Amino acid sequence: MTNRTIWVIDDDVIYKTIMKKIIKKAAIFDMPITFTNGKEALDALIKTVTNKEQVPEIILLDIEMPILDGWGFMVEIEKLKSKLEKFPKIYISSSSIAVEDKAKAKNNPDILGYMSKPISLEDLLLIASTE
Repeated sequence: MTNRTIWVIDDDVIYKTIMKKIIKKAAIFDMPITFTNGKEALDALIKTVTNKEQVPEIILLDIEMPILDGWGFMVEIEKLKSKLEKFPKIYISSSSIAVEDKAKAKNNPDILGYMSKPISLEDLLLIASTE
């Protein structure tokens, strides 16, 4: 175990399965924790903060999801910022080709990058190596 944590927030079961395999192959993270929507992830993050546990180092965030989408998740995580010892590195992982989504991600200082699905092993290694 590496004790480096990564969360994948995405409603696509097949994509999450692929990402688990890529993350395992990279061998630089513990097994990823996955969530089906932003609400599940936000609830887990609140619990993590409350229990003073380690927040994820990296979050791969889809945009279009039921219940709470990626943009809603970003609004809510902003409210937790003051309670986080270290803010996670957040990367949008989306199949959206909307120019508006890419611009919105670029203009959000808490989003470090926008990557089109599927994320490759090389992309994962690159984002994991950035400090």
